[in-house]
Amino acid sequence: MFTDEVLVSVGVESLWRKSQQTVQESRGCQTRVLHSSEAEVQSVSTAVQSTQTEPKEDSPEQLFLLSHDELESHGLMDFLRRVEETVIKELVRNAGSHAFDGFQVNWEDRSQRVSLLHSLQHHSAQEKGLHVTAVSWSCTGSVVACAYGRIDDGDWSTERSCVCTWNLDRRGLNPTQADLVIDVPTAVTALCCHTNQPALITGGLYNGEVVVWDTSRTQDPVLAQTGMSADSHREPVYQVAWVPLQKKGTFGVLSACSGGRVLLWTVDSDQGRCVLTAAYALLRQQVPHSSSFKVRGSNTVGVTSLALSPWDSDTFLVGSEGGLLLRCSFSSQTPAAVPSEGQSVTLRAPAVFSFKPRSGPIHSIHCSPFHRNLFVSAGTDGLAYVHSLLQASPLLSLRVSDSYLFQVQWSPTRPLVFAAATGQGEVHIFDLARRSPKPAATLEQGRIGQAATCMAFNCQNPHLLAVGKTNGMVGIWKLSTNLTEQSPRESSQLEQIANQVAE
Repeated sequence: MFTDEVLVSVGVESLWRKSQQTVQESRGCQTRVLHSSEAEVQSVSTAVQSTQTEPKEDSPEQLFLLSHDELESHGLMDFLRRVEETVIKELVRNAGSHAFDGFQVNWEDRSQRVSLLHSLQHHSAQEKGLHVTAVSWSCTGSVVACAYGRIDDGDWSTERSCVCTWNLDRRGLNPTQADLVIDVPTAVTALCCHTNQPALITGGLYNGEVVVWDTSRTQDPVLAQTGMSADSHREPVYQVAWVPLQKKGTFGVLSACSGGRVLLWTVDSDQGRCVLTAAYALLRQQVPHSSSFKVRGSNTVGVTSLALSPWDSDTFLVGSEGGLLLRCSFSSQTPAAVPSEGQSVTLRAPAVFSFKPRSGPIHSIHCSPFHRNLFVSAGTDGLAYVHSLLQASPLLSLRVSDSYLFQVQWSPTRPLVFAAATGQGEVHIFDLARRSPKPAATLEQGRIGQAATCMAFNCQNPHLLAVGKTNGMVGIWKLSTNLTEQSPRESSQLEQIANQVAE
């Protein structure tokens, strides 16, 4: 009734389960095939060399790169032996020759024209209407210092002024911005840089003080000063100069004023003051051979200019307000005929010789660096005079200007060349070798009528000349080659001028 029956199984696949399964795929990625290679490099060959001095026993011929056979083939040794005696004779002869005495090699490019390189100015001084009263170059020839004051102020002045310096070798020189500005309580009337120490500058003030500044001290540059005492000047100081003292390597400051006093100071940097060591008074009754010169007014010889002799350390020259021109001696022991006013040293009368007087004040004197007896002077008469220390009358005179002459100076490289600064604003450079009364060159800058009050040749860079003017500007001029290079016979021509007899 019941039987086993095998039935075929039936399966139903789930559609829901299949829909829930995530489809997965396999992917792959990589960079392109990189090609690489290795290479080595080294020098093709190496060599080791050494050198040393030759042994004493070696023959001198071994010093030559050529072999002995090559030397013999060219006959070099035979030639040297043949001319040896002649060459030695010529070398000995040249050693005693004076053909190139005074000649200096000039490595600068030759220039045939005079040009203005820089116009230096300090706006604060120009706004006050101050004049450039003095310029001076540092002993290195790189820095120019200028003093500001007034040349037309006859009344006592308390107006503040300054001293400015510019380093012309400094990168990025700004002509309108001084590298250093030193404020001064009154007008500066004289200025001089030290002959050996580039940081030291001495100046004379309108109130009679003498000051020494150290430009390396930026906070307080005043190194020493005279102050106002019985020893100091009572009138404006018109000239200052560094003077070598007896102790080697030491210098003092020489100052001269319109009150007839010439004072020698030593610098005491520890105490911050200048100490008076010698004093000289110039009086008309103690001036030799001056009786023919009729004097009016004061008996005092008001000093307006002063010059030191580079040949004789005992000699200095003085020019006065009244036109007197005197040769003086530091070693004079003659007491000055003035009553004592409480000075710490005795006043002495230094004048030993009087030159022919002039008709007006003598503003400038300068001794020749090439002849021990020659000097040049200039003043209010517009003439430049060349003098000999051995004669009372001048050797020659040149009409430079119809106006005043404020300064005159010999060239440091040309024995026959000197320059003169005029009240008309021009600087005339004369060359006595030309035998012409006309200047070899004329420097003009700015408006006519702005007087050229001061100037200074650069002894280290002789192609440079600094000129200060009443408009407050300092011009730095580059001179032409013919004004700076000495000609072969120039020294002998200067000797001829010195030996001539004055008329």
